[in-house]
Order: sequence, then C-alpha cells, then structure tokens
Amino acid sequence: MAENKHRMQIMAAQNSKSRTFWCSSACVVLVLLVFVDVGVCQNCGCNGLCCSQYGYCGSGDAYCGAGCKEGPCYSSSPPSTGAGVGSIVSSDVFNSIVGGCEGNGFYNYDSFINAANAFNDFGTSGSSDVNKREVAAFFANAAHETGGFCSIEEKEKDVYCDPSYTQYPCTPGKSYYGRGPLQLSWNYNYGAAGNYFQFDGLNNPEKVATDSSLSFKTSVWFWMVNSNCHKAITSDQGFGGTIKAINSGECGGGDDGKVSNRVGYFQKFCQQLNVDPGQNLRC
Repeated sequence: MAENKHRMQIMAAQNSKSRTFWCSSACVVLVLLVFVDVGVCQNCGCNGLCCSQYGYCGSGDAYCGAGCKEGPCYSSSPPSTGAGVGSIVSSDVFNSIVGGCEGNGFYNYDSFINAANAFNDFGTSGSSDVNKREVAAFFANAAHETGGFCSIEEKEKDVYCDPSYTQYPCTPGKSYYGRGPLQLSWNYNYGAAGNYFQFDGLNNPEKVATDSSLSFKTSVWFWMVNSNCHKAITSDQGFGGTIKAINSGECGGGDDGKVSNRVGYFQKFCQQLNVDPGQNLRC
C-alpha cells in the first residue's frame, strides 16, 4: 500500500508539472498572439502610426525606419536634431532664416525637424551639396510664399474649391486658401493631405494654420509627394524646376519679378548653408 501510495504521489506530481507546462505554454502563445495583433497588417492607413516595409502598423525603428511606407517615417534612426536634416540646419541657422513677423514662434525649429524627418528622402537622398540645395530650395520657396515667414495664412483669401475633384468635395462655408510654409491651397490638396496625415482637411482646413507641426508636415508632404519639387532639385532641373512645380504660371515670362524673388531667397540660403546654388536657377 505504501508503495502504491508513493507511486500515485509521483504520478500526481508529474501530472501537475504537465499541467503547469501546458498553462505556461498557453500563456506564451496568448502573449505572442497579443503582440502579433498589435502589429496586425493594415495595408497601411495606420491612423497616425508608421506603416512598416511589410505593411504592419506601429512605432519605433521597426516600423518608422528603413522601408517605412507611410506615416511619421524617418530614415534609419529616430528623429533628432543631430542627424538627417538636423545636421544641415541647426536651430541657429533656422532662426536666422525664420525670424520676425507674425510667423515667428509658429514656424519653429522642432516642428520643422519633425516634419523633415517624417519623409525618408527629404534633404538626405543625395550628396552633401544636393541635400543642402534641397533644404535651401524648400526654405526659399516657403519664404517667398509667406513673405519671409511673416504670414501663416494667405492674405488674399478665396474659397479655392474645384468641384471637378469629386473625391474631395468642398465643405460649404470652408475655404481652402493658402496656409502654412508653402501655402497649401485647393480642396484637392487639403483632402489628400488629410488622408495622408489622418486629419479632416476638408472640414477643418484651419488646422494647417493652427498646428505648427502639421503645418510644416503638409508643406514637406506637398514637396515630396504631391509635386515635382524633390525630383527637380535633386536632378538637373535645378531650383527652376521647383518654381515650375509650385507655380508654373510664373515661368516663361509669366511673372519674372516673383521668379527673381524666389531665386534671391535661394541664393541667400545657399550662402548660409555654404553650398553653391548650381545651375538652372530660373524656370
């Protein structure tokens, strides 16, 4: 009897260990499922998060780093003022470019750096000179559009609604005039930028003039995604190509004064960044 009782105690202990192992394994699987669910594939459209190169939503290097498809992406390391565009434009240089007037304070350094680092190739895809020219070109066009970063909103306001863009229907009572560094304009640009950054650009276009970070992001988005600016300044089209991408009506004698103003800003900022402005300055 004592022997049987001892055998039964051994079997009970073994069963207990087995149940413990099964429970532990099940818990591990459950935890893994939870983590997998956090990174569930969304086919992008991650609502403010980064979409990784494999199509999963999340934050951090694995999602926002190399191969990031959309959202607040950065290159190979998290946003910082010591890498990427931050290595070209220090806060002192930024403040020497953007200063005075109404826009001082709204157009701030941290908002610019965060916006710049949200796009993998902005100011980082070429040689040192090419990168500096791109940053100078962005600031030059922004300075022209805002009167030297004095204006947050366009002074001559209009509705700027094009009803032919049926996917971006204008909201009654809302106006889509220029706002932000590159003066984002028209319902189709507000609608597309809203989709990209997950804000209601058609019903709340005013946010571009009240949220400094979003204001810079929509301008860098326009530069990188919705126009030919990035391609132009990083190729033989030169600065003139960025003018044509932003306002082709100024080109070919359309408004030589405005073209000259943009070029003047570009040459000034290139000097501040210690880079030759290159060829094809006019469009």
